[in-house]
Amino acid sequence: MMSFIKRTVVSLLSLVFVVALAGYWLQDDLQIYREDLIYYGLCHIKLVGWSMFWALVIGVPAGTVLSRPRFAGFAEKIIQIFNVGNAIPTMAVLALALVLFGIGDVPAILALVLASLLPIVRNTYEGLVRTSPALLEAAKGVGMTPNQSLFKVELPNAIPIIIGGVRTALAINVGTAPLSFIIGGDSLGGLIFPGIYLNNQGQLLLGALATALLALFLDSLVALFGHVMLRRRGLA
Repeated sequence: MMSFIKRTVVSLLSLVFVVALAGYWLQDDLQIYREDLIYYGLCHIKLVGWSMFWALVIGVPAGTVLSRPRFAGFAEKIIQIFNVGNAIPTMAVLALALVLFGIGDVPAILALVLASLLPIVRNTYEGLVRTSPALLEAAKGVGMTPNQSLFKVELPNAIPIIIGGVRTALAINVGTAPLSFIIGGDSLGGLIFPGIYLNNQGQLLLGALATALLALFLDSLVALFGHVMLRRRGLA
């Protein structure tokens, strides 16, 4: 517990230092684009929030179902279907979403869901199939049904691996979200891409740094949430 707290404190202090340094270095640009930074930052969080919500709603149950014994022979092949968002270039996924749903946040969320699915499905599957046979036998020995064993034994023990997948998916999601600007989705890409087009280095760096800091902050929140869950179950 103390080592986790120390790591968390160090991470937060490092984040504060980077924010302070960036604020000093880009103070003029921060003053000019402050309202845009707040607006696009909140829009970015909304895109990430909705897309991660749907990625979790789809990914965790899918990984759970594929971990069941009856899918053992072809689970890996099915998991590759969820790799579509990573195997196909992001721009192609965005273009396809644009054709299907038009311009705006909806196609952007769809593309982000596809990009985030694989780590969640894969880690949920791996976390469950790696459950110790001794634990499964013990659960069966005390009279647990398969569903009780899943929810009371397998899923709790798979939490660290599932959280790892969520953190990976979140990093991909936050880093990909700026591309939604290309298809009309509001995100921090609203600072990054105009900065590129206009060769405005300050605007570009402000958007890029905000994206990186947001990714670090959200990753820390997920790590903290996972640690709290493990502590409650006596696993940390």
